[in-house]
Amino acid sequence: MTFSTFERKQYLEKMAGEPLDLFVIGGGITGAGIALDAAVRGLTVGLADMQDFAGGTSSRSTKLVHGGLRYLKQFEVKIVAEVGKERAIVYENAPHVTSPEKMMLPIYKHGTFGKFSTSLGLKLYDYLAGVKKSERRVMLSREETLEREPLLKKEGLLGSGYYVEYRTDDARLTIEVMKEAVRRGATAVNYAKVEDLIYGSDRRLTGARVTDRLTGRSYSIFAKKIVNAAGPWVDSIRELDHSKKGKHLHLTKGVHIVIDGKRFPVDQSLYFDTTGGDKRMIFVIPREGKVYAGTTDTTYTDYPINPKPTAKDRDYILEAINGMFPTVHLTAEDVESSWAGVRPLIQEEGRSPSEISRKDEIFLSESGLISIAGGKLTGYRKMAERVVDEVAGQLNREMGTNDPGCETAHLELSGGHFGGSEHYPVFIKRKIAEGIRLGLTEREAHDLVCKYGTNTDALFDLIRSHQGEAEVHHLPASIYASIEYALTEEMAVSPVDYFTRRTGATLFDIKWAREWEKPIIEFMAARLSWSKEQTDQYRKELATAFDEASNPVNE
Repeated sequence: MTFSTFERKQYLEKMAGEPLDLFVIGGGITGAGIALDAAVRGLTVGLADMQDFAGGTSSRSTKLVHGGLRYLKQFEVKIVAEVGKERAIVYENAPHVTSPEKMMLPIYKHGTFGKFSTSLGLKLYDYLAGVKKSERRVMLSREETLEREPLLKKEGLLGSGYYVEYRTDDARLTIEVMKEAVRRGATAVNYAKVEDLIYGSDRRLTGARVTDRLTGRSYSIFAKKIVNAAGPWVDSIRELDHSKKGKHLHLTKGVHIVIDGKRFPVDQSLYFDTTGGDKRMIFVIPREGKVYAGTTDTTYTDYPINPKPTAKDRDYILEAINGMFPTVHLTAEDVESSWAGVRPLIQEEGRSPSEISRKDEIFLSESGLISIAGGKLTGYRKMAERVVDEVAGQLNREMGTNDPGCETAHLELSGGHFGGSEHYPVFIKRKIAEGIRLGLTEREAHDLVCKYGTNTDALFDLIRSHQGEAEVHHLPASIYASIEYALTEEMAVSPVDYFTRRTGATLFDIKWAREWEKPIIEFMAARLSWSKEQTDQYRKELATAFDEASNPVNE
């Protein structure tokens, strides 16, 4: 199956054409994972998201597939064990969007972690997560720590723990999961909002009324089972179902800022105590010439469609950085971009936002609605497995269907068909050479291969066959190919989809994004037959996205 912007109408008509086994509300990482798991088990699956895929929390995380070391402090041993093991699975299934990242945990006098507790905690972490021998923790002396990261505050430094986490591109991971689900038979559409739920005479849930936000046309989609994986909007769907009772979501906001690597020249990823005494911890992570840092953790009560960083959020992170790296003297002017995301946590009375558990939970309503809430990016596959186990179990009891069980643990994602991560470096080298022969620079070839993995051949084919078209639109061949691929194979609808979620440029290369903004919008307008009004609207939308990323809102 294709996954094209040009086929959205046909996909919606297909979902509305005959009853599905499963309809999923929400196209973030959890919904994508559920669609993939269910499709692999042989179910007919449809999915809709009212925004772009990964348009909410799933493009606004710390961009780590990590085991949650701090959950050991809260004795969340089961969470640590599960998501710790999942890190390696996510990596093996998609090494082009996930990579091992050495993480340093500095140890200071009177800090959260002492030398003994850090050593013991990381050893337990390795054990629970089943970490392979080459990636197990190492304890570093004060001198070894400063040798690896000389910018660290020296006063009170005792040493550090050195362990492995996994860095990812959260939006691209979500897109690759969704593409694999579609390749396996699922049907998925973005910008399609569930406006209402449909019930039979016995008040059992039978379907959903979905409106295509691009055309205004409505569709009635029927399914034997409906899963609510709407992230921050899970409770909104439960309210539509009149089943929001008992536990409910507690939304918290997490903010990250991006600084140029020349201004903040750390080469080492770190996880450290804030120096303000609030007992929180901050990540600092180098990425492609930039360094990003976060996160905050504050209760969020506004509508979660587009949470924004504030000056207070930005300054909190800057203070934490300057406290741990006293010679860098970062100011607000050094922040190139930022983003805010909302965590949909499950409310537990008497706990602060930082203490609320990140565990996921399934809610079953009397109407039959199945809702999934909580959880972490790292655990998306196991969350999907639990949900689809519930769906398949119900179908088996009601209809006698056979469930082959979850088969995603060793299922390579779209772009990740290398036959194992050990083959990835050789693939990269070979494909970069091929890209150079095509006329790309080494940097252009490297960027395409590392972003698209085994799907790079599709982009190279576009470059070979559409050289003239790229020139007509005043676009380099590599950029032309990435936009055309985003339209025909990744259902990008708008310039914001392309710049923010298909490439990540809004956050990590805003200068490049601004440089190519005009020709890319003009190309998309021609390719998608936009009217002048539509083009102007999308231009304004992109300008707003750039401005919001670059300028935190003052309180």
